[in-house]
Amino acid sequence: MLGCAPVTGSFVWVEDYKARTGQAGTGLVIKPGDLIEVRVFNLDQMSGKARVRSDGKVTLPFVNEVEAAGQTPASLVKVLEGPLKEFVNSPLVTVTVEEAKPAPVSVIGRVERPGQYPLESVTTVLQALAVSGGLTAYAKRDRIFVLRAGPPQERIRFRYEALLEPGGKASSFHLEGGDVVAVE
Repeated sequence: MLGCAPVTGSFVWVEDYKARTGQAGTGLVIKPGDLIEVRVFNLDQMSGKARVRSDGKVTLPFVNEVEAAGQTPASLVKVLEGPLKEFVNSPLVTVTVEEAKPAPVSVIGRVERPGQYPLESVTTVLQALAVSGGLTAYAKRDRIFVLRAGPPQERIRFRYEALLEPGGKASSFHLEGGDVVAVE
């Protein structure tokens, strides 16, 4: 029933939306499915690659299991340095994300096939609606929202007709990994 519940709260029409730009302090955040490489300078036996599991953890030589999801590479370096100090006086550690798995886009509400879809196949709201089978007969064509995680959390409202106009703000709006398209 959650998929049919109305999305409440304030919103901004897509025509008035101003995209956030360059937020200080934000960066690449490691997530489940990412492939990371941990290098310990001059110690190949302590270095290696690992895929972040669905529980957010990775298993690495000499460290065993470590929570990686939700951290930046720099913060993970600090986490790894502690346990490695048992084996090396001053470990020089680097963490790189070799392969980032993009977060999917979720489509919920009054569409034929609600679900999660890979960002590669849905870059616009209209594409998200198309891959989810389109609007149901009960969908309100002027109550289509994109919910974007924050901070600050954003709620952008669309009209279906505006999504069909080439070159408009609605039709050229690009989704980001983790966005939720909600149709009332």
